[in-house]
Amino acid sequence: MRLHETFIRTAKRYEKKLAIIDRATNQRVTYRAVLLRALILAEKLKSCDEGFVGIMVPTSAGCIYAMLAVLVSGRTPVMINYSTGAAENCRDAQRRLAFRTVLTSRALLDRIKCPVLDGMICLEDLAKQVNALDKIRGALRASGSADRIIGRLPPGDDDQNAVVLFTSGSERDPKAVPLTHGNIAANLEAVAHVLDFGPDDILLANLPFFHVFGLTVDLWLPLERGMTIVTHPNPLEFRSICSAVRDEKVSVMVGTPAFLSGYLHKSDPDDFKTVRLLITGADKCPETLRRGYWDKHRVILYEGYGTTETSPVISVNTPTHNRAGSVGRALPNVQIRLEHYETGEACAVNEIGKVLVKGPNVMKGYFDDFEATSLNIRRGWYDTGDMGFMDDDGYLWHVGRLRRFLKIAGEMVSLVKVEDVLERLVPADCTCCVVEVPDALRGARIVATTTEQVDERAILAQMAESLPRIALPKQFVVLPELPKMSSGKLDFRKITEIVRELVQHRDH
Repeated sequence: MRLHETFIRTAKRYEKKLAIIDRATNQRVTYRAVLLRALILAEKLKSCDEGFVGIMVPTSAGCIYAMLAVLVSGRTPVMINYSTGAAENCRDAQRRLAFRTVLTSRALLDRIKCPVLDGMICLEDLAKQVNALDKIRGALRASGSADRIIGRLPPGDDDQNAVVLFTSGSERDPKAVPLTHGNIAANLEAVAHVLDFGPDDILLANLPFFHVFGLTVDLWLPLERGMTIVTHPNPLEFRSICSAVRDEKVSVMVGTPAFLSGYLHKSDPDDFKTVRLLITGADKCPETLRRGYWDKHRVILYEGYGTTETSPVISVNTPTHNRAGSVGRALPNVQIRLEHYETGEACAVNEIGKVLVKGPNVMKGYFDDFEATSLNIRRGWYDTGDMGFMDDDGYLWHVGRLRRFLKIAGEMVSLVKVEDVLERLVPADCTCCVVEVPDALRGARIVATTTEQVDERAILAQMAESLPRIALPKQFVVLPELPKMSSGKLDFRKITEIVRELVQHRDH
């Protein structure tokens, strides 16, 4: 069953139940009202081009209506990142996927100072075009049975694309990732098998829907399960998010470590007292963050792991199976293979190797990129580009991207491990990372980047107690601010470019 068809059945089952609490507009909308608005908006989209329709709207009730309406109208949503370079991202998506129409919000365009581009349609303008006859027709259609409403939809099946997303681009240019209805539905089913969600839950949707983590977990999961969604358009408004969690009695919440760290520091002791399930992913979870939520709120922070290409969840810790520091056990319908990075042989237990994944949640391939697809999917296995190991009890331990490993003097050095040691030694308010810079003699050298001046000699002496000599940074560079992605992750590609330029300038 396609995702919007599942939503229609949920909406008919829980018609009078509160579906969305929009913290930006103070809308409180029932499932019946969401269905009605999606059907009305879908009719308005019939005059638009067939095929792809861009969506560039913050996390809100309006974005949910737009997503549902595009699918109901027989089109495929393309989610556009508006957090950095919105106009450029929009034009790039239109060019690469050959479409014109982009649904957006005038309020968003004004806030981020993005011009109205060719093909953009503002939801506020569409809302003004809805007349009494549109509402009557929509109400009549919404009053029918789920079977009747679904029967009038454009035909299709689970193999149809449900969305096109773009990878983060933290290490290389973003790739277009089409995910089918079957991909996302399989992931939802598996997640629900290991974690208990239901219509009594209230979920905070604080992540942007242009990221797969937000799209699957903050949008489709609650819509499938009949939960109430509390939307907040800006995950960086830490204090406001904490107030939303407290005021709306949120029970389920997910987030990246960077966002969750902000909420922890800005929260009051009672803000998270109704939260029963708190899950982090998309980046490594520091032990200090896990400990911080337990010490301040008595809430266990569970860590999971996934990628855009896997819809996204691959593994997750749960209340019944939790091993702090790991990224949990594989979902029931997901297979994980650890493969030696040079020989391709299967790794032994506790042996670090490349993380390969197979399952119904794995994409078919990148959009219009046969080369990237053939490099990343072989014999049905998707190569995540990550390194990790599996312990004796089946818990996966993520140790970093393969691209964040260096071969120095014949030895593999993990930049993530070097960072872990460095983070424990720099001041608490100092952000740091390490990057690779080409070296004419050694082939590569490790450069530490910090946001403030540190005692390099003392730190290197302490690092030498935990790391081999070849893994020690050869240089320190101070950048007052480290560039970040919209998810809060460090933008290693941009940091590396800046550091290489600085080092090259100093060397000459």
